Amino acid sequence: MRPHRLSALVLPALILAACGQTSVKAPADYRLSGTLAGDWGAAPHLRLALVGTGFPVAVSTNSSIAQNVVANSDGTWAFGFDLPSPPLPNLAGVYQVVAFNDANNDARLTLGETFARNREWLVYSPVSGTIPAVSIPDFLPGESEGLPELKVSAGWNLYDRTQALTATNPHGVQTVTGYDISR
Repeated sequence: MRPHRLSALVLPALILAACGQTSVKAPADYRLSGTLAGDWGAAPHLRLALVGTGFPVAVSTNSSIAQNVVANSDGTWAFGFDLPSPPLPNLAGVYQVVAFNDANNDARLTLGETFARNREWLVYSPVSGTIPAVSIPDFLPGESEGLPELKVSAGWNLYDRTQALTATNPHGVQTVTGYDISR
């Protein structure tokens, strides 16, 4: 076989291999991990979505981000979720990871599907500084709320709404563990 014919056969296989999906990791090996608990009904198909608002896209409900949800023996689920940097298509924004029962199995958070979230917000900024107060649109899952003006570091920051706003809340993060969500 001539070299150019061999390369014509091998090149498409290499391209397909390069386009393949990455392997599924253990939940603790993702940039964000935690536990899902509560009543999700019989045989739920649990997924996660990065939900929030940002710039330049006003609203995001991205559930196509790499993730893994694994049932534990105690009726809870361990999960891992990869935080994209930046949270494309946005350059900056405020988000929550929302758990939902993907009842129609379309891998998208759909109106009417059972969901849950916590009170911890993930704030992404390309630079360190102060971001203005943000109003969360009413049609996003959960209760409507606003976030106050926040001093953030470049990259991902974690803001816990259950704690006072301080010099360490929010704080910059590389990984987040204990991001627990319950219904």
